[in-house]
Amino acid sequence: MLNKRLLIRNLLAHNDENSFYDNKQRLDLNHKIGKAKFIKHICALSNANPANNSYIVVGIEDSTNAILGVDFFDDSKIQNLVNAHLLNPPKIQYENVSFPTLPKYKAIGLITIHATPQLTVFKKNAWKYKKGDAFYRRGSNSLLAPPNFELQNTNKKIVASIEKNASNNIELTLNGVFHFMDKHKAAYHPQYKVFNEQFVLCWAGQQKKIGKETFYSRVDIELVNEQVRLFYSDLDDVKIEFDNNSFRITEFVQLGINDIIKLYPLEKKVIHFKGNGRYVIASEVLFEAPQFDLKNLHHVYNTYNTLLHKLESHTILSQQDIKMLEKAPIIFMICILHEFENAKERLDTLKPYLKALDNKKAYIKYKEVKRILRKLKYR
Repeated sequence: MLNKRLLIRNLLAHNDENSFYDNKQRLDLNHKIGKAKFIKHICALSNANPANNSYIVVGIEDSTNAILGVDFFDDSKIQNLVNAHLLNPPKIQYENVSFPTLPKYKAIGLITIHATPQLTVFKKNAWKYKKGDAFYRRGSNSLLAPPNFELQNTNKKIVASIEKNASNNIELTLNGVFHFMDKHKAAYHPQYKVFNEQFVLCWAGQQKKIGKETFYSRVDIELVNEQVRLFYSDLDDVKIEFDNNSFRITEFVQLGINDIIKLYPLEKKVIHFKGNGRYVIASEVLFEAPQFDLKNLHHVYNTYNTLLHKLESHTILSQQDIKMLEKAPIIFMICILHEFENAKERLDTLKPYLKALDNKKAYIKYKEVKRILRKLKYR
């Protein structure tokens, strides 16, 4: 069982990017150029490593290798993005790895590209990359493969050595549990459970009762053996259930206009703990978009468009305007779900204004909305 934090440190010890791993300060999967470049890197690393895993580490400063971190990223549909663009796509896995030096809302992203013995190629055009293009790594460069390119097993021994040196042990596991328990206040009810006498899972969150059911917000869930964060959310309401062999997370989202807010199930994630140090995560999107009164919703949409125009023209905002900003991401998401023209663009336009606010609550809601929309896009 790999300790992913230790694995990242071992990868970073190889000072320069090379043919089995790459560093990124951040990923941009919201635009076609960013998506295309990401697919190119997956293709190149896969073709350079047909007999061993290869890796992309996200949240690392390019020139100094400093550990900066990125926001928690939910990878549940990222494989679909790869499958949609590549022929013979490798299996990839994005994991959020915790580091003690980072704020609780930050992690290091670790993308594992599992070995595939077949040549990986673009199966359709993406930005400037053409259908049929294949890439491979030479050092830190991703190059277009020539027509007669042959896969070569050049990194198997060194990657095996790096992974062996990142094996977990009891000391690392205990330190991880103690750190998790210490960094969460008592109000978040931090706790842990051992599954199959092998896996140690820690979780924390603020409890609240709705009727007879218990929900959690500001939820943090970590598989300590691997230092991998399985779930993190500042805002969503989450139901947690478990037995001796599985841990179940059902995520709900609050939606509504005016002051009428309801909970809607978004996604269910089940972690099945197997024997021999294996676990499997199965996820199912449950969300069915609620239908609001269109006349009322158009009125609300116009009101929030007026607010956005005030921001763009640098008009001084009233206290009521500032209060409305906290609801703006949810309102624009509802309008997107109802296919309102330009609603997505309006939401994206909000980002720099919300990010600049001293109170970050509205910006956090914006990031949560973008995460939800990403889940729904690749369902």
